[in-house]
Amino acid sequence: MLRTIIWVALTAVLVIFAMANWQVVTVTIWPGWEAETKLPVVIFASFLIGSVPMWIALRTTRWSLKRRLDASERQAADLRALANRPVTPAPAAAPVNDIPPAPTDLFSTDKP
Repeated sequence: MLRTIIWVALTAVLVIFAMANWQVVTVTIWPGWEAETKLPVVIFASFLIGSVPMWIALRTTRWSLKRRLDASERQAADLRALANRPVTPAPAAAPVNDIPPAPTDLFSTDKP
């Protein structure tokens, strides 16, 4: 609602400005080439010349950042899926003898 009120007020101000300045002006484009037009048209054209390149730069930046964010979200989803996968137990292996041999087992006790 507030946005609509602001846009209506801005439009009213611009229409009043255009009606008050509806005069023919001569604009020199290049030496020897002049155009006669109304003043609000010149102001609107200069506004577009300044704002369109910035709008394009904004859109390309947003597009690039959106691509990076989507890639990061896909990577995070892959990592979450990897972390939440069920763990399968390792197959049972042969029992391991963890008891070290006795010192008497290492050397033979037979004397010749």
